[in-house]
Amino acid sequence: MTVKALAPSGLPPIDDPRKVAPKDARAIGKLFFERLQVVEEGTLEYQYARNTLIEMNLSLVQFAAQRFRNRGDGQMEDIIQVGTIGLIKAIDRFELSREVEFTSFAIPYIVGEIKRFFRDTTWAVHVPRRLQELRVSLAKAKEHLSRVLNREATVAELAAELKISEEEVIEGLIAANGYSAGSIDLPLGGPEHSDTDTTTYADITGDCDPRMELVEDLHALAPLLETLEERDRHIIELRFGQEMTQAQIGEQLGLSQMHVSRLLTRTLAKLREGMLTE
Repeated sequence: MTVKALAPSGLPPIDDPRKVAPKDARAIGKLFFERLQVVEEGTLEYQYARNTLIEMNLSLVQFAAQRFRNRGDGQMEDIIQVGTIGLIKAIDRFELSREVEFTSFAIPYIVGEIKRFFRDTTWAVHVPRRLQELRVSLAKAKEHLSRVLNREATVAELAAELKISEEEVIEGLIAANGYSAGSIDLPLGGPEHSDTDTTTYADITGDCDPRMELVEDLHALAPLLETLEERDRHIIELRFGQEMTQAQIGEQLGLSQMHVSRLLTRTLAKLREGMLTE
C-alpha cells in the first residue's frame, strides 16, 4: 500500500485495493469499517470507504465462486457478478460490534447470493424448493430403476423406491415441467404448423400485473414491521409513509441527521434480511 496523501477525512488512499495482502486487509478493513459506520451515507468519504472495502475483498468472491465452477460453461462471469452483490450486502450489514471476522461474515452472503442466482435462473417457472429437491431425487430414482428393470419405472415403483406417496411422485413429475420452457413465439400447433397458422402463444398470453409483486412484498413486510422497536417503526413511517427527509425526521424526534441515517440503514438492513429469508 502506498500512501501519497490523505483521502477524505484522513482515510489512507490505496493505489490498488485488489492488491492488498490478506494480512494487511484485516487491519485496513477495520479502519475503513470504523469510518463507514460514522460518516453519512452518500458523502464522498462514505463512497470512498465503501468502494475500497468492495475492491479489497473481491478475492472472497473469487474464492466462493470456485465451488460453482462446474455448474455450466460461460456462467463464471455471471457467478462473479452475483457473488459481488452478496459481498456488497455483507459490507452494508457488517458491524464491528459483532466481534467476528468479516471474512466469516461475508462468505455466507456471497454463497447465498450465488445459490439464489442458480435457483432463480435454472428453473423456467418458479416452484417451491421442496419440489425442486424432489425433482432431483426422482431423476436419480428413474435412472436407477430403468437400469434395474430395463424399462421406465411406474409411479408406484418410484414411490416405493423413494418411500413417498404416489401423489407426491405425481406432484414432483408435474413440477419438473417447470425446469425448461419453450418459446412463446412458437405457433400454437407447434413448429410443423408454422406455415398454416401464425398465431403464437405470445398472442394469447396475458401480461403480468406489476402490482401483484408489490402486493406480495407488502404482505411479507407487514409482520416484519411489527417486530421493530416503536421508534424504528415510527422513523420508517415518517420516511416512507409521510416522505419526510432525514433532516425533518431528526428535527421532529430531536436527533441528528446522521443518527437518523444510521437508524434507517440498520432498520432497512434488518427488513431486507427478513424479506430474503421469507
